[in-house]
Amino acid sequence: MGLGGINIWQLLIILVIVLLLFGTKKLRNLGSDLGGAIRGFKDSMGDDKKKADAQHRERILEGDAPEDQAADDASKARDKETNS
Repeated sequence: MGLGGINIWQLLIILVIVLLLFGTKKLRNLGSDLGGAIRGFKDSMGDDKKKADAQHRERILEGDAPEDQAADDASKARDKETNS
């Protein structure tokens, strides 16, 4: 028994039908488009982090944020990055 009551032969038949309907070129394009979308999402998340870090540095240089608060914020940002 496979996934949810579907055995390996049923999965192979479904795969063959999908290949016949869409073709390998269209499936390859779909995979590369999905990969590009995920890569773009990750890049935009990194850009947001860089922007937040730059704003934080500006606050520190202007004296708006106390040093202890700045250290806490930097620590939280590092923890959040490592958990992602």
